[in-house]
Amino acid sequence: MVDVGGPVHVADLGGPGGRDGPTIVCLHGLGGSHLNWLAVAPGLAELGRVVAVDLVGHGRTPAAGRLPDLAGHVAVVTGVLDALGAGPVMLVGNSMGGLVAALVASERPELVDRLVLVDPALPAAMPAIPHPRIVANFVACAVPGLGERFLAERRRRTTPEQSVRRVLRMCCSDPGRVDPAVVDAHVALTASIDRAAADTAYLASARSLTAALVRPATLRRSLGRIAAPTLLLHGERDVLVPVAVARQALRDHPDWTLEVAPGVGHVPMLEVPEWTVATITAFLAD
Repeated sequence: MVDVGGPVHVADLGGPGGRDGPTIVCLHGLGGSHLNWLAVAPGLAELGRVVAVDLVGHGRTPAAGRLPDLAGHVAVVTGVLDALGAGPVMLVGNSMGGLVAALVASERPELVDRLVLVDPALPAAMPAIPHPRIVANFVACAVPGLGERFLAERRRRTTPEQSVRRVLRMCCSDPGRVDPAVVDAHVALTASIDRAAADTAYLASARSLTAALVRPATLRRSLGRIAAPTLLLHGERDVLVPVAVARQALRDHPDWTLEVAPGVGHVPMLEVPEWTVATITAFLAD
């Protein structure tokens, strides 16, 4: 645990770090946790020290009076990076965590040496809207009262295992690719936490993310200040954040690099960990 205005859970996933390699800090997406990086941790640990942060109200990090919104997540991550004292790091973020990573790189450039954004939730043009089912879910969550009732009913009707498998079906093109041991770890964590508190943090994060994405001009100005070399990884069949979002980001930032995983969904680090590690390794070598 690291104290950043309250406890923050930081998982050390291996690797030497220091003079023997970079520190690689991984940020999960909305509703995720440090476990989202288990499948790629052994490969990334060949490159340097790997740590994964549980954002506010997610995984084993309690809200503890802090707001689980984008600003709260950015503050926690910058606090963790300051506490690690490892110098500039390679910051890796998926989905909402990708946007958080980008904002950290924009606001505190001295903390980030390289940036890897995995299916990041970046501002997009209207043609890049997600699948209608995903839009409906976010609209329901955005309405005060309705979102709370929706998640409470879903929580009442699903076991931890059913909840994990529902998320994997939504996030993966082929959930069967995910290592069963990693699935079991997600189920065990979901069973051990306060699911009502986790849903409260999910709602606050989702609402903050939606509010930010509907003001794309503000986010684009922030992204324009990123100085770190940046790699975009994106699943071709992502239904939450369409690959068109990444392609638009590349047009906006032609100095970035984009690699697309064919036939893969929203979480390449879980669905195709070998491809994810190989692509990041090549980026680091460059």
